[in-house]
Amino acid sequence: MVWFRAGSRLANLAVRRTLSQGRTYVTRTQLIDTQRRAFHSTPFKRAAPVPRAVPLSKLTDSFLDGTSSVYLEALQRDWEADPSSVDESWDNFFRNFVGQAATSPGISGQTIQESMRLLLLVRAYQVNGHFKAKLDPLGLEHRPVPDDLNLDMYGFSEADLDREFFLGVWRMAGFLSENRPVQTLRSILTRLEQAYCGRIGYEYMHISDREKCNWLRERIETANPTEYNRERRQVMLDRLIWSTQFESFLATKWTTAKRFGLEGCETLIPGMKEMFDRSADLGVENIVIGMSHRGRLNVLGNVVRKPLRQIFSEFSGGTKPTDEVGLYTGTGDVKYHLGTSYDRPTRGGKRIHLSLVANPSHLEAVNPVVLGKTRAKQYYSSDDDRTKNLGILIHGDGSFAGQGVVYETFHLSALPNYTTGGTIHIVVNNQVAFTTDPSSGRSSQYCTDVAKALDVPIFHVNGDDLEAVVHVCELAAEWRQTFHSDVVIDIVCYRRFGHNEIDEPSFTQPKMYKVIRNHPSALEIYKKKVLENGELSKDEIDVIQKKVMTILNEEFEASKDHITSKRDWLSAYWLGFKSPEQLSRIRNTGVKPEILTNVGKAITTIPENFKPHKAVKRIYDQRAQMIESGEGIDWAVGEALAFATLLVEGNHVRLSGQDVERGTFSHRHSVIHDQETGEQYCPLDHVMINQNEELFTVSNRNFLNLSPECLSLKKRARRQPKRIRGSEAHGIQKAHLRRMRHTVGAPGATSEAHQGALEAHYFAIPYFFILPFFSPPYPSFSLVNTRSLSEFGVLGFELGYSMENPNSLVIWEAQFGDFSNGAQVIFDQFLSSGEAKWLRQTGLTVLLPHGYDGQGPEHSSARLERFLQMSDDNPYVIPDMDSTLRKQIQECNWQVVNVTTPANYFHVLRRQLHREFRKPLIVMAPKNLLRHKECKSNLSEFDDVEGHPGFDKQGTRFKRLIKDQNMHSDREEGIRRLVLCSGKVYYELDDERKKVNGSDVAICRVEQLCPFPYNLIQRELNRYPNAEIVWCQEEPMNMGAYSYIAPRLCTAMKSVGRGNIDDIKYVGRPPSAATATGFLQVHGKEQTELVHKALQPQPIQFP
Repeated sequence: MVWFRAGSRLANLAVRRTLSQGRTYVTRTQLIDTQRRAFHSTPFKRAAPVPRAVPLSKLTDSFLDGTSSVYLEALQRDWEADPSSVDESWDNFFRNFVGQAATSPGISGQTIQESMRLLLLVRAYQVNGHFKAKLDPLGLEHRPVPDDLNLDMYGFSEADLDREFFLGVWRMAGFLSENRPVQTLRSILTRLEQAYCGRIGYEYMHISDREKCNWLRERIETANPTEYNRERRQVMLDRLIWSTQFESFLATKWTTAKRFGLEGCETLIPGMKEMFDRSADLGVENIVIGMSHRGRLNVLGNVVRKPLRQIFSEFSGGTKPTDEVGLYTGTGDVKYHLGTSYDRPTRGGKRIHLSLVANPSHLEAVNPVVLGKTRAKQYYSSDDDRTKNLGILIHGDGSFAGQGVVYETFHLSALPNYTTGGTIHIVVNNQVAFTTDPSSGRSSQYCTDVAKALDVPIFHVNGDDLEAVVHVCELAAEWRQTFHSDVVIDIVCYRRFGHNEIDEPSFTQPKMYKVIRNHPSALEIYKKKVLENGELSKDEIDVIQKKVMTILNEEFEASKDHITSKRDWLSAYWLGFKSPEQLSRIRNTGVKPEILTNVGKAITTIPENFKPHKAVKRIYDQRAQMIESGEGIDWAVGEALAFATLLVEGNHVRLSGQDVERGTFSHRHSVIHDQETGEQYCPLDHVMINQNEELFTVSNRNFLNLSPECLSLKKRARRQPKRIRGSEAHGIQKAHLRRMRHTVGAPGATSEAHQGALEAHYFAIPYFFILPFFSPPYPSFSLVNTRSLSEFGVLGFELGYSMENPNSLVIWEAQFGDFSNGAQVIFDQFLSSGEAKWLRQTGLTVLLPHGYDGQGPEHSSARLERFLQMSDDNPYVIPDMDSTLRKQIQECNWQVVNVTTPANYFHVLRRQLHREFRKPLIVMAPKNLLRHKECKSNLSEFDDVEGHPGFDKQGTRFKRLIKDQNMHSDREEGIRRLVLCSGKVYYELDDERKKVNGSDVAICRVEQLCPFPYNLIQRELNRYPNAEIVWCQEEPMNMGAYSYIAPRLCTAMKSVGRGNIDDIKYVGRPPSAATATGFLQVHGKEQTELVHKALQPQPIQFP
């Protein structure tokens, strides 16, 4: 075999040499000039070289390098052992290859040479046949045939068409695998043209996996093209009629309305329906769809089955729902941005749940949201193999090639914590983006070339050919369910009207629209086909069309009196949650002391024989001491306690971000690494027994495994969750512990001390906490250390994840707060306004490291002012602040906090789930407070014990404002100045106050900036009736919270007779273009000056 491999390598070198000299039979493809390129590039036409005989030893191609060489080597071994054991043609092949003369009659060396060239031709069709496919329904593109698809390139002519050639039997799928080693050139070309150059163009040879390529070849290189029976064709025709007449009906009734119709790509609707039917047959139960505005109404009405009368009512202006008490209607959105959900019956008799996610006009922005929602559905339905829940994204050709979030979404597709088992992408390729020709809109060959970065097959299809569209849609569904990876369908079509229906496209594409005006619709083309085939009569077609038109007219009449009565697309998980117009009770967030102690031990315990870094070991020892003493709880421990207590209450916690395992500032260390074995351990994965497998999917979690008894009990509990007895669970739990004692660390029993730690670890949680977790969904902690340097895509994913189920704390942490502007579209279009536009609540929490500590303009500010500017609370109206009637936080679009103690951080995280509604939470996360000696809390501030520091008349909960810590009475007339601030500047102010003995200055921390805590501010204003009122911040005047705080503080002051806007004194940096200075000395000087000014003895002059 050595000589065979060596010969192959020498042959490769020979061909590379001839390639460099321009004498080869191999493909030579170049991009043509951009002015000549249409919807993709074409090969550069060169004159074919004169064929000449080439020694067999110099013939090469990937058929000698890839999977075929394995077959050849096996065949060659058989030949070496016994030349008569192989076919005579192979005997001659190997004799010729090693230089032996042919000793028997048969195929000559020259014929073998021709056979090898023929194999190159076959491969050329597999690789580049799509260039020759008839994809453009308008026929405007005239592409020269690529050189490597021409017969003369391989030394063949018309005279050779009926000659027989030896192909052999290869270990690959398609017709090369058939037992027909000898075929005529004509039959081979016919087969290749039929498979690769018809109305479908296949791109798959860039995929490196042989199994995947063979799977596709089996379905592409079929002996006969796909044929549908009469029944299937009637169903497809019916669906095409619905798609077409829906658009024409809207055009007739609302001639000047924007609807972004599907005319020119009506085959999308029957294609999608057939895809859903096939997916359901293959086990899919839920489909989440994301798409932009083009064709959205058609998809809503005909695919997702949104009531037609509701769609028509929206065209007529619509009416707000009025028959549901407390129903929040928000601001609404245009009809082609809305979503819905529906349980749809399939052709095979099954039912499939469809959800179309609402989206803005920002093309492709919804893509990661769909993937996140799909991933969450898979988690909550225990869809571990990811076959029951499917995401489908519908794109435009211009946006698919031009929007970076498309690649960000593709990039997430195979990451362990983000994969959904494959997404089906459908590109509605209008061959024009708004007014831009493809040659001016992208540099790539196809608009879908971005997908080639991954092993993703791409199916280009002529949008006028209904059956071809249906075929690739079914093929895509089969691919996804088989290989659990993405697949792309490129429907090459056209846009019959302009960007919208009142636009004039001939201004910019006159030639194209001259052809379009006379081009028949896909329905007309398909009707002609079925009539010519005699499968349907004209009368039968007329009956279908009349039926459709009758239903459309009936729905139109019903739309005149239609009133939306409910939110029809919220999942069952959200039932019982309150809208902004419904009063929600306020819950305490304190936790029983024994639970805090027990989970505290769990999150600070490292297995005995685990060898962490010595610095990490020291950190965990310090944390254990914090829990034991109940004092000095730092930021990381406070956060871990919040996560752990939410877990034992039955909630799911997911933390995502670029460095969240360790923490950007090396403070969290949620995942620790064994310095000898590299093994990883996450204490939050082991707060209690039987946590879900998706606890920490980014790391190797083989450290502690569930016993067979636990696994059996878990499966039983999924079927009959109410029949598991506590005693049975307790017994199995003990058995699991015994097993763990022999699997943790070195062989043999663990030490007595370690056994005690394990018992405390696993048995301390009361059983009423543990037993409910046997029924899905299981509480889990998913720590997602994002390797993808993506903000837009990852934040969108987490938003979609958080929208599926309210009983989850989903957190995205930016590496630095200012990096969040890479995801500004998600903040602007989804997070801040999604509830108002689309009635969708989310409790997504965003951690943005923020604070001025000399790191320069890029790592100081999380742009707090932007989030406050997007807040929708009225600065001049004080809402009802009575604790029993307060709906302020429900009526606000989101919450913005700048927290200064670990205990308050603990409570604000828990508050996200301990209420009957959900709101996004934006946290200005600290940096130097993570280790600040004063930024500590006692464990008693976390519990719910009356009389402890965190307990007030309402219980223990998040403090929206922290009053001065100098034990002031309810009225302090001797205080000359009240300094209001937020964030870490408090500690610098307090330190300076101690130095100057400023006991006549009160400092209050506004922990919750939005919604503004009017009642607490009023309380402090009344407490200090003679105090000068100061707002102090680190940020420049045009940034930070000042612009938000000033009018609201003024409103509070007026309400208690404390003056107006002129009486608010500003202390902070002056206005600036950059967020901060890049010079450390300048930063220190500025910081010192603003702290001194806030505490200066003389009155502050401002402005």
